[in-house]
Amino acid sequence: MEKTYQPESIETRWYQRWEADNRFAPSGRGTPFSMMIPPPNITGSLHMGHAFQDTIMDTLARYKRMQGNNTLWQIGTDHAGIATQMLVERKLAAEEGKTRHDLGRDAFMNKVWEWKKESGGHITRQLRRMGASVDWSRERFTMDDGFYQAVQEVFVRLHEDNLIYRGKRLVNWDPTLHTAISDLEVENRDQQGSFWHFRYPLADGVKTDAGQDHLVVATTRPETLLGDTGVAVNPEDPRYASLVGKFVELPLVGRRIPIVADEHADMDKGLGCVKITPAHDFNDYEVGKRQGHLLINVFSQDATVLERAEIYDLKGQIQPGEDSSLPAKYAGLDRFEARKRIVADMDAAGLLQEVETVSNTLPFGDRSGDLIEPLLTDQWFVAVEELAKPAIKAVEDGDIEFVPKNYENMYFSWMRDLQDWCISRQLWWGHRIPAWYDESGRVFVARTEAEAREKHGIAADVTLTQDDDVLDTWFSSALWTFGTLGWPEQTPELATFHPTSVLVTGFDIIFFWVARMIMMTLRFTGEVPFKTVYVHGLVRDGQGNKMSKSKGNVLDPIDLIDGISLDELVEKRTGNMMQPQKAKAIAKATRAEFKDGIEPHGTDALRFTFLSQATTGRDIKFDMSRLDGYRNFCNKLWNASRYVLMNADGEDCGVDGGEVTLSLADRWILSALQKTTASVTRYIDDYRFDHASQALYDFVWNEYCDWYLELSKPVLWGEQESIEAKRGTRQTLVRVLEAVLRLAHPMMPYISEEIWQRVAPLAGTHSGDGDSIMAKAWPEADEGLIDDAAARDIEWLKGVIVAVRNVRAEMNIAPGRQIDVLLTKGRAEDAARLEQNRPFLMKLAKLSSATWLDNPDDAPLCATQLVGHMEVLVPMAGLIDKDAELARLDKEIARQNKQIDGIEKKLGNEGFIAKAPEAVVEKERGKLAEVRAARALLEEQRQKIDSL
Repeated sequence: MEKTYQPESIETRWYQRWEADNRFAPSGRGTPFSMMIPPPNITGSLHMGHAFQDTIMDTLARYKRMQGNNTLWQIGTDHAGIATQMLVERKLAAEEGKTRHDLGRDAFMNKVWEWKKESGGHITRQLRRMGASVDWSRERFTMDDGFYQAVQEVFVRLHEDNLIYRGKRLVNWDPTLHTAISDLEVENRDQQGSFWHFRYPLADGVKTDAGQDHLVVATTRPETLLGDTGVAVNPEDPRYASLVGKFVELPLVGRRIPIVADEHADMDKGLGCVKITPAHDFNDYEVGKRQGHLLINVFSQDATVLERAEIYDLKGQIQPGEDSSLPAKYAGLDRFEARKRIVADMDAAGLLQEVETVSNTLPFGDRSGDLIEPLLTDQWFVAVEELAKPAIKAVEDGDIEFVPKNYENMYFSWMRDLQDWCISRQLWWGHRIPAWYDESGRVFVARTEAEAREKHGIAADVTLTQDDDVLDTWFSSALWTFGTLGWPEQTPELATFHPTSVLVTGFDIIFFWVARMIMMTLRFTGEVPFKTVYVHGLVRDGQGNKMSKSKGNVLDPIDLIDGISLDELVEKRTGNMMQPQKAKAIAKATRAEFKDGIEPHGTDALRFTFLSQATTGRDIKFDMSRLDGYRNFCNKLWNASRYVLMNADGEDCGVDGGEVTLSLADRWILSALQKTTASVTRYIDDYRFDHASQALYDFVWNEYCDWYLELSKPVLWGEQESIEAKRGTRQTLVRVLEAVLRLAHPMMPYISEEIWQRVAPLAGTHSGDGDSIMAKAWPEADEGLIDDAAARDIEWLKGVIVAVRNVRAEMNIAPGRQIDVLLTKGRAEDAARLEQNRPFLMKLAKLSSATWLDNPDDAPLCATQLVGHMEVLVPMAGLIDKDAELARLDKEIARQNKQIDGIEKKLGNEGFIAKAPEAVVEKERGKLAEVRAARALLEEQRQKIDSL
């Protein structure tokens, strides 16, 4: 093995070897275990959330393979309708100066497929870098032919069952992209805004109880005034009880609109009156439905004011007999320009009472950055009520289990308050809706145009045109568990691996993806899609903030693996940023946080860091110091393995037989290994990856490396030790390390494979060329090897050694200096342990003698430590120069006093306390507490030495 651990030299080599050897495919033997990767977007790049989630899934997949399961981890990518279309459109504009409309639909689709072939696999290449052991031979894409067949089949069957319909409904409309978008594609931003209070004149000479001839309504969107259909007051509000059923004159438009009683009106907000615009606000739409109002749309799909309003009933039927006139002066104006004009006109008419500054939250399209407009459009919908009932029951009955269980409550709250699902998008890239229209607008749903003609008896001379819209990507991904396995064909894979075993996902898409998969899968297969839903938290930065490009706090997992210079990191975070001041601030913060850039850490260290923070369902604050710590853990394992190989390679390790004698240390570490094996296994089974990684870490670092390797030296290097004892310790060294590597493999695949290839032959578990740790059995705890007596003896030994080391540290005695030790005030078993373990104690504690003292009064002046009831005494005579040590301590205490005085002076400065940020003040207070504690220890040490 190389002297130093260099992950970059082994990771790519091993992954290529595993993939070439087809290690990731199902074995065809054992109980099936299957998982579906949440399909990443083909436009995407691996981010911290992906890396975290994929680490958890890969750990499960490797663990289940080693347990002998017939394991499938299904890989695939999502076509990402909006994101992909935008990317290719921008590329087309930059390279050819054309739009998709210049090319036409078919030619543009060819361009998208060309891009997908050349660049669409970026994230799958990064998955390989993370060590993801997915079955690449079964890679699926949500737009491939087989999956398209599944999507069509589901759409047609749902339509035949009256569960898909077309209607005019209010949706999130992106005026830039000209498409409806899902709630998940909406980014809500907090900002300062205005609250305009307008006077709406009462009609027919009616007045309020207070004698006013108007009502005051407040709105954050004056431009929607043109589409108002009423004013709502709370039915419990006594101020307006006499006005319910009366009318107001809609300013600027002149339309009479009713005053209605509805609980949507908040008596304590403003003056308790709220305008109702059902065609341009989701809450108002619900009020409109309750009150039986018409829907008056005043905006085009560009979010400009129409020349004439479009008026519909609640079923979406046009109402040609209604007055659709709008003020001509606003026609064609952008909604924000219309807002300015309307506010100015209301003010000029004396109808603007006040303008209030408020904090509000506005929805923006996460792709376009444009403000989302609730808009009435013709869309396709899934009626979800019938689909939801069995999906709710499946979780209630325990057919699907959420881990942690509390996420079931989130699932139920969504599922019991569902709205019909808008599944159409006004895009070209995606699954085109399998519906055809004749020239009169009649719609025919079928798998193909030929089927539509045959099914509905449409003559060949009748022109049919396919619907231009495509399906929401969540519709196709809802079929993921069964569509990837070949449905609607009844394939062997479907029979073997469905239902899948577990879904690993974030809580933020429980409704958008998890719930819809449950509904669709139950409907079309009669099975649940998965038996367990493991819900993990989101990865945030070290301060708990969401990672985003706009905040400049994004970390690229590949940079953490391979390293990145500070200048490159700054450029990555600030490049293409439109606001120079913001870019400057982010650059400054980045340079302060990463003074020397990011050093390479390797994939295994990053994976282990993720697992250590994979608590059930909680968001994690990604801590760079943890990553550094687990890189050190990899180094520790590497160096320990080098020690084992240097002492075992080429030596007799008992592989070919031969009598062995196990030392106390051998029996103890074998016992500890069994307990660790049982713990790690139990924790992974319970999805407590944080506990599993900690149990492995504690055993490797604290027991195997820090203690057992040291305890092996007196046996291996002792001249009096027998051949059988040396053979027994070598055998234990390699067998425990080999088992540890198998325990570590699901979490740290690369380093475990690299070391295992050298250690396994010595342990007798390597079967020749081409063998891999991936093909080895998961360790099982052997209760017959648990030796509690050995554990107690070792704990005694460790206690004595630590006591001696503490005395050395307190008295500033050189670690390598031989010293005498006396043990007293113990029990008979303590004296026996001293005799039994003298070689270990003499070697590890660096002792010249170790003596049992029956009479404590016979002890000379000593430094003392306690191990249980027993005293560990170190005679001080001749060990230290008392005067020199006191002088050294006095000098150090004086330095601490000077530092304390400086901090106390700063904290006593009222100007500093008033002006400095609270975090800076708290940091100084913490520093003061640390220095005071350090001084107290020095003073205690001085007192001990002075008493010698």
